[in-house]
Order: sequence, then structure tokens, then C-alpha cells
Amino acid sequence: MNRLRDSTSPYLLQHRDNPVDWWPWCPEAFEEAVARDVPVLISVGYAACHWCHVMAHESFEDPEVAEVVNKHFVAIKVDREERPDVDAVYMTATQAMTGQGGWPMTVFATPDGQPFFCGTYFPRPNFVRLLQSVDSAWREQREAVLRQGAAVVQAIGGVHGAGPSSPMTAEVLDAAVAGLSDDFDEGYGGFGGAPKFPPHMLLLFLLRDFQRTGNEGVLEIVRHTAEQMARGGIYDQLAGGFARYSVDDRWIVPHFEKMLYDNALLLRVYTQLWRLTGDPLAQRVARETAAFLQRDLGTLWTPDQLRDVLGDEDGRFTADLYGVTDAGTFEHGTSVLRLMRDLDAADADVRDRAGRVAQALRVARAERPQPGRDDKVVAAWNGLAITALVEAGPLLGAGAVAAAVRAGELLAGTHTVDGRLRRVSRDGVVGAAPGVLEDYGCVAEAYCALHQATGDGRWLDRAGRLLDTALAHFPDGRGGFHDTADDAEALVTRPADPTDNATPSGLSSIVAALTAYTALSGEPAYRAAAETALATVAPIATRHPRFTGYALAVGEAQLSGPYEIAIAGDGELVDTAWRLAPPGAVLVCGEPDRPGVPLLAGRPMLDGRPTAYVCRGFVCDRPVTDPTELAELLG
Repeated sequence: MNRLRDSTSPYLLQHRDNPVDWWPWCPEAFEEAVARDVPVLISVGYAACHWCHVMAHESFEDPEVAEVVNKHFVAIKVDREERPDVDAVYMTATQAMTGQGGWPMTVFATPDGQPFFCGTYFPRPNFVRLLQSVDSAWREQREAVLRQGAAVVQAIGGVHGAGPSSPMTAEVLDAAVAGLSDDFDEGYGGFGGAPKFPPHMLLLFLLRDFQRTGNEGVLEIVRHTAEQMARGGIYDQLAGGFARYSVDDRWIVPHFEKMLYDNALLLRVYTQLWRLTGDPLAQRVARETAAFLQRDLGTLWTPDQLRDVLGDEDGRFTADLYGVTDAGTFEHGTSVLRLMRDLDAADADVRDRAGRVAQALRVARAERPQPGRDDKVVAAWNGLAITALVEAGPLLGAGAVAAAVRAGELLAGTHTVDGRLRRVSRDGVVGAAPGVLEDYGCVAEAYCALHQATGDGRWLDRAGRLLDTALAHFPDGRGGFHDTADDAEALVTRPADPTDNATPSGLSSIVAALTAYTALSGEPAYRAAAETALATVAPIATRHPRFTGYALAVGEAQLSGPYEIAIAGDGELVDTAWRLAPPGAVLVCGEPDRPGVPLLAGRPMLDGRPTAYVCRGFVCDRPVTDPTELAELLG
């Protein structure tokens, strides 16, 4: 039976024709396991996961393996991006049982969902033996299996228990900077060794820290890392956009997948770096990353291929520009394109030539077999992209804001059902998976950004309603938050992970939204909730700053104020405010007393001239009409 055919997940759709009789995650699957008195096989992965596809080809597409699975188990296929709550619970169990995690994740559970054996990728022979062993244990050693499952659930239930709380002070932020400085790779940028991931949230934090402290060493960490990544193979030198990570520590060979969330967060980094320094490389990469969004993944080249496409002369020029050699930097003498010359400082003729050959290579690359694209819409990730496009609006122009508004309307319409967020949609059809905390936080922060960009009060109202829902349904009773709502489907444990990973945690994203909303609305209760929640992360941030980058960035915003900047009118004051805005500042401009815009209420233009009102923590400076005076207030 093909139960996956109507899924909103391309990953599940990839498995719809397997001989394995897959179920989606649903109560009916567990009811079937109870009725048949068999264990559950839960296979978790995602569309861009290489080893997920390997295991699928080796085992799930094999009729003999499928026969064993179908006879002795109820098999459930889960897209971790669609159901991060399910993934979080069973990943915690996998890590507890094996000491490591990853995807594909392979979990054997009782019919009530308690995991009793976990692992990741299994080659076909090993997997067949494992299936047989688990079946035998279930039939012959049932009590031991049940005890194991109960013990695992008890163990993982306490993994994310509440720890001590302390305010996110300047001392905490300074300690985090010191820890990151110790881990900084002075040669190639970033933190730690291979595989090396773009540390976007940490770079956002460090840029905000530089604004607060003026520490040039902090800025240099960001500059060097941003430049090394942008020149490396992890960055698509032809079409823009960053791959998920580099398999080496020099940013040369990428893992060939591009994620919306990485590129949204990196767009913010390069935009802010350009805003603060005027760096032309940062400006170019921000433009190219924003333009990328829907383009294809990068591939590999040899010198002969360059000559075939470009001719001898341009082929040699391009090989030198992008580091393509006979030896190669990847497999079989192929090379990943890296920027080996300072193109941004080159003369106009060189830049024009580079642009011409890049266009020719893009055309040639488009004729190659293309990788698949996971086209489901994830609420949280689109929220991150909206915020990034709005922040880059002064650089990218009105088109970026218009694109952000369109994405916002999709989230406000398709993804909002009966006042609650849904996690995913595809082709305009919303999925059943409920929004988790990161969806509420990232989307509410995006709505706050759209309110600032458009002056439309509907966005602020939408943000407030999402935050009220989050405050009603997600708190853990100790100042922090669970990742799932109190009325969501009950899993074997209720996940609550405060640390940032590939994306901002639910906690740090909701705190960011609460902080921005307070500044825009003037409602202090939301700020109190944000400070209390952030205090639950501060002890972790001091010891493990690499896992709390977004929380630290929000901490800088709270320490700064954040500043509330209202400009009655427009013009040069707006440009000055955007260029010099302190960490996490909110900025609204438009006609005085504009409906739905609290920051413009009761703030007239003085003598008919555009006027800036600057406040910090609900305490305001005198209004100014001169850009120089505004710069002094923001400095």
C-alpha cells in the first residue's frame, strides 16, 4: 500500500514506491503495531542526506529486505525537517545508546514508541542480521526488551532538564568571546577542524559584540572567516550561495548541498559586515547569496573542461582565477572552484572578464545532470530568509523587501490554520505537522522585520498573536520553553533543547522575537519573558559558546537596549539610522501617528522636517532633525 503518495515531504515521496510497506508518522502506524504485536522500525532522514539514499538503495529498495521488514515490523519513514520534534526525541535516544548520532537514523521501538535499539547507517548484510536479531529478541526476550525501552525513555527524559539560571550579562558575553577566540582558526577562519561548518550565528554575535565593545580583534575574526569562506569551494563562485559545510578545514571541498537556513543566516552576516565596514567582498557576496536562493548546486571542473567551454585563453585565465589544476582538489583530477585572486579590488576589465566567463560556465553547468531539490516550505527557515532579505533591503533594493513580503503572506496565509502555525507546505498545500517553537520564533521575528520594512501594522499584530500563542502553549514552567506545544501529539518525551545547532534553537529564536516585539510595541511583559528565558541559556553560553551563537546575539541586543529608532518622515535620517543602528535595534519610519505603528505614535516632524526619535529601554533622547546629531546619538 502506498501511504506516502500524498506527503508534503519530497523525502517521503522518494520512498513511496519502495517495496517496504512504509507508514508516515501517524497514530495509525502504532495502532497497527499493537494489533500485529510487532515492534516499530522508525527510519529518519532528509532529502539531501547522502547516506540516507545509500541505505535506501541497498536495503529499502531490495525486495528481499523489504519482505523481512514487512513481515516482522511496522515501518515508519520520517522527514527530520518536517518533524524535528520526532527527530529530536529519537536522536537523543540514539546518542544516549551509541555515543553518537546522524542520519539515516534507524530506531527500533515498542508499539507505544519507546526506543530499545538505535543506530544510524547499516550496510545491507548488517541490516538484515539486525532485523533478524531484533525480531528474535522481541519474540523470545520480550521482558528484557521492554525494560530496555523504559530505561532509555527514563534516561532521555532528563537530558534537557532545567539547570541553573543567571542573567545574560556583559561578563557572560565577554567570556563567550574569550572562548571563541581560543577556538578560532587563525589560518583559515572558523572554529575547530574538519568537517567545518559556516559559523553564521557566532559571526552575527561577534559583529554585535564589536559594535558594543569596539574590539578590533573580534571584527578581525569575522572578517577573516567571511573572506576565507567566500574565496573557498564551499561558496559557489559561479552562482552564489554556500554549501552546508566543508569536508576539510580549509573550506575547499564542500558537502554538495545548499540549505535555505544557512544561506539566510550568512546573508545576514555579509550584509552586516558590509554595513559596518564597507567591505566590497562582503557587499558582493551578500548580493550573490540573496540572488542565489533558488539556483542549482555547484559542481566540479578540470582544466580541459574549462578550455572546451571557454577556449584556450579564457580557459587559462579562469583556471588561474579559480584554482583549477591538473592535480585537482577533488576526485579524479577535478577541482572545486575557489577564488584565488582579489577580484573585488581588480580593475574593471578583469572584473568584466570574470563575469563573462562565469556566465559561460553557468550555462555549461546547467546542461549537466542536476541534483534534486527539496521544494517543501519550512516555516522557520522561511522566517529566517525573510529577516535576512529585510535586513539587506537597503543594499538589495525594493525587490528584496517585496520578495520578503510575498514569503510572509504565504506564512500568514497557507501556514496559519485556526490561529496556529503549521510546519511545512508544498505546492501551496499545507501539511499536517504542527509548528514547533522555532517556527513560532523565526516567523514572529520575520513579521517584526516586515513591520519595520513596510510600516504595516498587520505584521506587528501577527507577530504579537504568534508570541501570545507561544507564551501560552510552550513554557516549561521554569522560565524556559519546550520545543513542542502542550496540546501537541505526546511523544515518549517532550523535547526541550536550548542550544543552537544548524539553526537557532526554539528558545533563542523566540527570545529574539520577544525582544524585537517589545521594542516595537512598547509592551514590557514580553521583554520580561525574554530575559527570563535567556537566563536559562547563559550558563551554557559561558562554557560552550559555540552552541549558543543566536542566544548570544540576542544577549547583545538586550544589553544594547535594544535601541528603538522612529523617524517621522524619510530621507537621509533613515540611511544614517540603518548604517549606524546598534545591535538588535529596531527602526521604523513613515508619517507621524501612522495607524498600527506604535513607535510613530505622538512623534511629529519638527518644523516640517524629518525627525528622528531615539529611545533605549523606554527612555528617550531629544528628537533630532540633523543626520550628524543622529549619528552622535547612535554612536
